[in-house]
Amino acid sequence: MGALSHIRVLDLSRVLAGPWCAQNLADLGADVIKVERPGAGDDTRHWGPPFVKDAQGQETAESAYFICINRNKRSITVDISKPEGQDIIRQLAAESDIVLENYKVGDLAKYGLDYASLAQFKPDLIYCSITGFGQTGPYAHRPGYDFIVQGMGGFMSVTGEADGVDGSSPQKAGVAIADIFTGMYASTAILAAVVHRDQTGEGQYIDMSLLDTQIAVMANVASAYLSSGEVPRRLGNASSTIVPYQTFPTSDGWIIVAAGNDGQFRHFVSAGGEEHLADNPRYSSNPLRVQHRHELVPLLEAMTRKKTKAKWISLLEQAKVPCGPINNFKEVFENEQVISRKIEQDIAHPGTGSMKLVASPMKLSKTPTEIRMPPPMLGQHTDEILQEQLKLDPAAIASLRQKGIV
Repeated sequence: MGALSHIRVLDLSRVLAGPWCAQNLADLGADVIKVERPGAGDDTRHWGPPFVKDAQGQETAESAYFICINRNKRSITVDISKPEGQDIIRQLAAESDIVLENYKVGDLAKYGLDYASLAQFKPDLIYCSITGFGQTGPYAHRPGYDFIVQGMGGFMSVTGEADGVDGSSPQKAGVAIADIFTGMYASTAILAAVVHRDQTGEGQYIDMSLLDTQIAVMANVASAYLSSGEVPRRLGNASSTIVPYQTFPTSDGWIIVAAGNDGQFRHFVSAGGEEHLADNPRYSSNPLRVQHRHELVPLLEAMTRKKTKAKWISLLEQAKVPCGPINNFKEVFENEQVISRKIEQDIAHPGTGSMKLVASPMKLSKTPTEIRMPPPMLGQHTDEILQEQLKLDPAAIASLRQKGIV
């Protein structure tokens, strides 16, 4: 029984930010009811390849994208554009603690499924909306996409090789960080609202914005601009304040070296047989190394190219110089630390036989997370939910299905 096993979430969200939030709550034990469109479902069900393969090696209809954000949920199909479908959602909301949605601003009000409408009959409801730009402001009605928000929120202006370097250009992150961070912040906000409700009996509305979140997670970069007025710039994998603190090429790959003080710098160059660099007065302190980075870094790159990635990691770990490899995902999941932490999980699935998932990183000693259910097949739990929560009999459910409501 997870810490949130007493909580029910009605999840009207799709794609990434909302489902990521709901999956966090589900991993912590919440009963998450995922509402999907009849016949189609969440768009990410179709975002492939890759699709999960069955025991015979044949691709199934389960996309890798969908399964990474929808474990531990039950799926019900409901057409919310129809009055009978809207009534089902209202009844399910009345039996839920939390409603989560990521529709465009004002869309659910047309169906009487917005916070103001649902809170009239359930005042203690916690209702979280996730949009690109929030519920207010001149951009509120614009659609929000992670890629665009990474650009608008400043992330891409400091990500990518520095101007003047071959291949220089603004770069997005390799994953949808604005969506994922918004889902994480939404999870925290919802849990805070649950605590407030438990103390006061009051529900509340939560307005989450991808753009707000993207700017917030720029952390010290945003703070540096506000403090100095100087616009941060791209430095590739280098640090603006520490040298050497970046990636370096080896004879067979790349490593990361994070030498944060003068002693670690000396140990680094000594391991490469170039201790004279630490004795050079131009590189004897970090401020001097930052000042002369353009002449020092090529010397360090020439040094690191002389040994393999594995050799460098071994030497630097012995010398207590912070370092690490840049792993591909085969190397990630073969890593002994990753294996020992049981990050890869194999679970049974009714459509594929089994599938591999990434475990939740939240490790609680008293109420541990667990994968109780695989990502649901479309509408897999429709009858179960309608019977349990709304007390509908098989004939009533069959009638709804015949009308295309579920």
